[in-house]
Amino acid sequence: MDPRKKIIGYLVALMAALAQVVVLALPAPAAPVPAEAAGPSVYRGRGFDTCQAPPLTTLSAWGAAATYGAVGVYYGGRARACPRQRYLSHRWLTGARDLGWRVLPVFVGSQSPCVGASSKDGFPIGDDPWGQGTDEGHEAVRTAADLGIAAGSPLYYDMEAYDYRDEECADITLTFIQAWSSTVKSHGYIPGFYSSAASGVRHMEVARKAGEGDLPEILWFARWRVPASTARERVLSAGSWAHRRIHQYAGNVTETHGGRKLTIDRNLVDAPVAVIRD
Repeated sequence: MDPRKKIIGYLVALMAALAQVVVLALPAPAAPVPAEAAGPSVYRGRGFDTCQAPPLTTLSAWGAAATYGAVGVYYGGRARACPRQRYLSHRWLTGARDLGWRVLPVFVGSQSPCVGASSKDGFPIGDDPWGQGTDEGHEAVRTAADLGIAAGSPLYYDMEAYDYRDEECADITLTFIQAWSSTVKSHGYIPGFYSSAASGVRHMEVARKAGEGDLPEILWFARWRVPASTARERVLSAGSWAHRRIHQYAGNVTETHGGRKLTIDRNLVDAPVAVIRD
């Protein structure tokens, strides 16, 4: 072999070996970080909820007024007052998101056996509260996912006011909510809980102080005719559920923005909002 060709061959082999060493020495590229890993998106500001999800044209008109930035939607559950949602769909959710609205998904399932509202008497928690809570937790997740509400989103359980001082009823209700919360969390969603401050929310605080597990991670409390505040609710300890609270401070009020009228409940939000898939 020509000595010059032999030398060139040696040089080519040496360069290839060096290239392999350099590649091996470089750090591996970082794995993509899932959106949920950064934590849920938290909205701080005014919001409203209404029985029937309004058309996007109404959301657009209301958004221009800049009074509210979040909307609660009753997306599932057998005890909804408005079970037939004319507009609510994946398309509606992406449209609301693209208009700048944050979404608070509300699930209205079985109610406490000692619920105060007569309209909810027909939907009681039964003899197997843990099993029923688990089943409805799966339903809440499945319905949310079908609508394009992604893991990492909060799902808020609506439990109307009940007599938490009735020990047997309170135990059944708490067991049901613990099962629901545990199931929702196991699917990567954040369990939230709506109720009257004086009943269900007080009950959750009592359970927290007693060391109960599997409690909701966000509290949405109704206390009307008081100044809006997420930090000054008297039944909650100052450090409990910090930045994971919603105060419903007025209800059944009618407002008009951009020529569009709605009857709503008013809320002050300091809590996670839904992640809506494209």
